[in-house]
Amino acid sequence: MKLRKKRHKPMHINDITIIDDSKLKKAITAAALGNAMEWFDFGVYGFVAYALGQVFFPGASPGIQMIAALATFSMPFLVRPLGGIFFGAMGDKFGRQKVLSITIIIMAVSTFCIGLIPSYAAIGIWAPILLLLAKLAQGFSVGGEYSGAAIFVAEYSPDRRRGFMGSWLDFGSIAGFVLGAGVVVLISSIFGEARFLDWGWRIPFFIAAPLGIIGLYLRHALEETPAFQQHVDKMEKDDRNAIENPPRISFTEIAAKHWKSLLVCVGIVISTNVTYYMLLTYMPSYLSHNLHYSEDHGILIIIAIMIGMLFVQPMIGLTSDRIGRKPFIIGGSIGLVALAIPCFILINSSVIGLIFVGLLVLAVLLNCFTGVMASILPAMFPTNIRYSALAISFNISILVAGATPTAVAWLVESTGNLYMPAYYLMVVAVIGLITGLYMKETANKPLRGAPPAASDHMEAKELLQETYDNIEQKVEDINAQIADLENKKQTLVDQHPKLD
Repeated sequence: MKLRKKRHKPMHINDITIIDDSKLKKAITAAALGNAMEWFDFGVYGFVAYALGQVFFPGASPGIQMIAALATFSMPFLVRPLGGIFFGAMGDKFGRQKVLSITIIIMAVSTFCIGLIPSYAAIGIWAPILLLLAKLAQGFSVGGEYSGAAIFVAEYSPDRRRGFMGSWLDFGSIAGFVLGAGVVVLISSIFGEARFLDWGWRIPFFIAAPLGIIGLYLRHALEETPAFQQHVDKMEKDDRNAIENPPRISFTEIAAKHWKSLLVCVGIVISTNVTYYMLLTYMPSYLSHNLHYSEDHGILIIIAIMIGMLFVQPMIGLTSDRIGRKPFIIGGSIGLVALAIPCFILINSSVIGLIFVGLLVLAVLLNCFTGVMASILPAMFPTNIRYSALAISFNISILVAGATPTAVAWLVESTGNLYMPAYYLMVVAVIGLITGLYMKETANKPLRGAPPAASDHMEAKELLQETYDNIEQKVEDINAQIADLENKKQTLVDQHPKLD
């Protein structure tokens, strides 16, 4: 009995997704705003860590207060993988838009609640316990937030502009830091240190409520991403039961089939976020506690650095659409290995201008990672498991990155060596370099399991021709391999007397 070969229909212009530009802009705005709110909280927490240490851990020494406050910051990272598992499965089953609406509600409420917690002097041990519970709720929601937002933007973006569009996601992160830092400086300068420690530190956390309402409105108004909707339509066409009861894929199965992509994801996330937390969460405390700058001066320097990062961020995303993502991962990693110690020499120079230069160099190297991460990660997994695979691997990796402020603060405190942050960055940069060398280039290619996506009809024609050219090249390569195998086969046959 002769088996019939399954034939695939030729690709036509109608198979290429044309992205609506207005919907794309709304998607980016909604995703970036939610990400900004997430990092607004992280920024505020890092900038007021010294105040939180005194409010919630008043009996400890200043150094221990700082470590305790930063440890409370790091603890939520332990539950982020659980959030990743929960929201990842929901995102692959019910869609990206619905999950992102849920995560922004949880983030806004938990951040707002931090501002309501009484001090240790008022309720004793319950104060740090309630702070930890609020941070754990944040960690659970954030477990699905960044991954979902990155996927949302990637699935809405044309193939040739995915780097530029994805860069706006971390633009939102940096903008959230700038807003958080600016609010802290403004409130501190208006009310003075005494009133800021008494109650002024609560105000930045209350701002999360209006930000959350705006973000929820924007996300709720959006349609599902084209890639996920096409996936759903295909499932409905092939198997109507599958759309209501999609097959469950365990993380073990994902790891067995996509282990290379998972390792690349882990390497990029660790390299990016360790540098991120080092520069934007730990450095304000390092400048004030270890280098004895006033809190306001240290924060102002970091604000200026972050404003500079806002200009660099989209430029790197745009450039990556032309030269690829790999050069930035490799270049940023090499830069950290070579320049981490020189940068901290400048930071420890006690000269404001040199401190600024040292931080600025680290910030540009950080931009090399953040400018491309959101466009790289979603491209590594197919549509049906993209949210689950990315959310779980991202949040497992973030366990390492999230410990950065606490680990580095402890290393500096226990060794007395002010260059420990530089050594820490160098070790992480090696991970980034190895990842960059082994990762596959994703620029200007369709997402895995999705058809090509274009900005307009003209670009769709160009993409279709490129697809045809790639198919022709692959066929030629396969024919060459077949010819080579035929020659090898004939050589072996010639050596055997009974084969012809």
